[in-house]
Amino acid sequence: MQGLREFVPLRKDPNLEFTEEKRSLDLHKVFDSKREYFDSGATLDYHFRIKQLSKLEKAIHKYEKRITEALFQDLRKSEMEGYVTEVSVVLGEIKHLKKNLREWMQNQRRDTPLAMQPSKTYMKYEPKGVVLIIAPWNYPFQLLIDPLAGAISAGCCVVLKPSEDSNATSNIIEKIIEEIFDESYVSVVQGPGHEVIPDLMNKRVFNHVFFTGSPTVGTIIAKMAAETLTSTTLELGGKSPAIIDGTGNMTTIVRRLLWGKCMNAGQTCVSPDYALVKKEYLDSFIEISRKVLKEFYGDDPKNSESFSRMINERRFDAVKRLMADGDAVIGGQTDRSTLYISPTILLNVSPESELMKEEIFGPLLPVITWENQSEILETVRKNRYPLACYYFGKDKRLKNFILDRIEFGGGCINNTLLHFGNADLPVGGIQQSGSGHYHGWFSFECFSNAKTIVDSATWIDPSLKYPPYTKTKFSWIRRILG
Repeated sequence: MQGLREFVPLRKDPNLEFTEEKRSLDLHKVFDSKREYFDSGATLDYHFRIKQLSKLEKAIHKYEKRITEALFQDLRKSEMEGYVTEVSVVLGEIKHLKKNLREWMQNQRRDTPLAMQPSKTYMKYEPKGVVLIIAPWNYPFQLLIDPLAGAISAGCCVVLKPSEDSNATSNIIEKIIEEIFDESYVSVVQGPGHEVIPDLMNKRVFNHVFFTGSPTVGTIIAKMAAETLTSTTLELGGKSPAIIDGTGNMTTIVRRLLWGKCMNAGQTCVSPDYALVKKEYLDSFIEISRKVLKEFYGDDPKNSESFSRMINERRFDAVKRLMADGDAVIGGQTDRSTLYISPTILLNVSPESELMKEEIFGPLLPVITWENQSEILETVRKNRYPLACYYFGKDKRLKNFILDRIEFGGGCINNTLLHFGNADLPVGGIQQSGSGHYHGWFSFECFSNAKTIVDSATWIDPSLKYPPYTKTKFSWIRRILG
């Protein structure tokens, strides 16, 4: 590994990463002061929100190098991958919010029925209040700061809970937030999630909880939120299929598929989790995959600066265990001391194996062959409602069949991951893969309450709607209301 930047996996007990002072939550600072700040009305003004977004944007530019260094320390992400998948996504989101915020904050006019005249009707978006944003470790900067920008644009006060598994990134985020924001407005709480989150949610009532993570933990968050009827946005995961019918340029298809699969060593919520390849094209797919992986990462991906690592030994062990459920025709190498698992393609995979039941969250790509459309549907519906779905090919009938018959959050045709990077597209799942959406307008809407208003004139006041209710009045009401 000569010439590579030094990567030392963090294996410290997360409980030891935080002082008792930090772990002993001062709920007044964390929550009550934000309720007071919000109730002051300070966050309602358009210029205030723009100023906070600009401060965040400026700080990200200032600390960009330290952010990407932290991402390397946590996941061995290359500087380019850290910038492209985390920093640039957040900067693009902030730019989009600033460009459109004035328009979104305007009252949204709606049609007024004849029976309500003379009146005008509209929707007024108001901030929900004090919100909690809980982020995972796989994209520890983007998945915390992106929704933060949305909450700021909506006028909320925010408690941020980064993952304890990505300590380096969590610490630089805390430094940035403390430097630019009043702690009564936005603050970071660190510590073990299983302790910190119940402590926060069981002792105070948030106005919204935004969670990104696994369906298992998402269920726990939803249950805690339900106790206080707190609204939630749950960005979860699932087994996202990539369907290949052989009708496109196979080299381009494989490059785009494996780029998406190997990004962040497969630790991506919208990563293609398995490939459904038409049987007659399997040999070509494998041959080209071998060439593409060599093109991407050289003879040994372990020596490539472009390939990330597992976040910790727990995830390494989980992914390695899943690898045993198939035959590795490409890759299959591991090194626990450096948390390395090679890009691996697996054949002879049973649909009933754990590999095909669990979300992999690693650089393993199980490949299953198919010959007719019904087999595609049968396989996908064993893990129904994926967060993403990808179709590669030029067959319009099959494309429409997939779009019409497979329920999923979002996806691409002849590409992977790109839908997540467009600030004008909503991101979100369905059923087990999540509920609610964010990015751009959808982030503003996520952290806002749509207040509906009917504003009536007083210069005329027809007596039809008032008692006593006569036959004549009823006759006129039927005509008006249809």
